Amino acid sequence: MSPEYATAPGLANLDRMAAVKRACVFCGSSSGADPSYAGAAAALGGLLAEHGITLVYGGAHVGLMGVLADAVLGSGGRVLGVIPRALSDIEVAHPGLTELHEVDSMHERKALMADFADAFIALPGGFGTLDELCEVLTWAQLGLHHKPVALLNVDGYYDALLAFLDRAVSDRFLRLAHRRLLIEGADPATILREFHRYKAPVASKWLDLRTDS
Repeated sequence: MSPEYATAPGLANLDRMAAVKRACVFCGSSSGADPSYAGAAAALGGLLAEHGITLVYGGAHVGLMGVLADAVLGSGGRVLGVIPRALSDIEVAHPGLTELHEVDSMHERKALMADFADAFIALPGGFGTLDELCEVLTWAQLGLHHKPVALLNVDGYYDALLAFLDRAVSDRFLRLAHRRLLIEGADPATILREFHRYKAPVASKWLDLRTDS
């Protein structure tokens, strides 16, 4: 685990998170420009393994995806990958996973990862990461699942996205209750603690202009 994350407070409480046995992590197939992104991925992987949480992810050996998987495996944890056959060579399927599932399409990949997971975390990434994050948030908004969804906001990478979501609330495209579906944290331990406290909101997707939530 990276030193800057190793002494995060409250880690003992994570042992009570029996409901989260598998966490699906979305992240970039690039490592990004800042070494802190890879550091956060490695720290998250080590923490998942430490607390017996299986990693579910896109199955690749490249970028933050590879850093994350290697960190879990290197700490004695389990990793379940899901990758489309067409991307197996392009994204370089990880050869050392506990389980690797090859599927026929991106839609099947996302659906299978969601089925396997008890919770979701987004690390820094690009279009694919944002697509996956928004899809599971939309499913939560519609009540199709009640699993926690979190954003690991490394060095403010997602500050602009969070500001957009706040604007969507103020301009009445998003309920405040649904804005709160997205757990935010700057370090992996915070995310896992918030998983323990999470309770899915009960609110209709469709805005009632007479209310503020």
